[in-house]
Amino acid sequence: MRIVVTNCNTTQEMTEEIVRGARAAAGPGTTVLGLTPAWGPESAEGWLDSYLSATAVIDLLRTYEGPSYDAVVMAGFGEHGREGVRELVDVPVVDITEAAAHLACLLGRRYGVVTTLERSCGQIEDSLELAGVGRNCAAVVGTGLGVLDLGDADRTEAAFLTAAERARDAGAEVLVLGCAGMTGLQRVVGEKLGLPVVDGVGAAVKLAESLVALELTTSRSGSYAKPVPKRRTWGAPAELAINVPDNERHEPS
Repeated sequence: MRIVVTNCNTTQEMTEEIVRGARAAAGPGTTVLGLTPAWGPESAEGWLDSYLSATAVIDLLRTYEGPSYDAVVMAGFGEHGREGVRELVDVPVVDITEAAAHLACLLGRRYGVVTTLERSCGQIEDSLELAGVGRNCAAVVGTGLGVLDLGDADRTEAAFLTAAERARDAGAEVLVLGCAGMTGLQRVVGEKLGLPVVDGVGAAVKLAESLVALELTTSRSGSYAKPVPKRRTWGAPAELAINVPDNERHEPS
């Protein structure tokens, strides 16, 4: 069985970290292939980044020419795009956000999500609601760390523990790692917190394996029917594509 894991940003080092976590969770006979978008944000933090990364990931899978795969794991916590990918590909698609939440619901009545910046909390709440698991979420709490700050293990652990206490005080009986870049942290903090901690990457890999083993895939009846045949233009024509750094763009008057 081969599972493709898509990073939601263009940072290759983060893809490699995600793949390590995915391979650690995968069963014997499962091969994990990590994919990094060729364009998009270097980290996804906010609505603009999320919509941009969603399109980049869909384009990445649309143009993929590597070995065939049996399932897709989308490793962007709270990011957009999962519904579009389910229309696009003919294999099971598991998003780490809903995978982690579904498993957390099997471990306690209410769960809490500990994520990166506070600005991502509302977006994650919306994603959980759309997946049908929002009612069981006690709180989504930010650590104040950006995605690219997670490489500092000591700082990340300390910030996570502080935020986790807030989630526990809000009624969380289970905790969820709210960023793929936090993969591996569950082993460090779970014992200190005295609560189960669910890693979305590992959860998504195990659920993807189960769906493949059960020969189940996305329903084509209704919501996730194949896209309507029509002309679609992907990207601007080369002569119109101008790459202007954000700090050089002029705001409209």
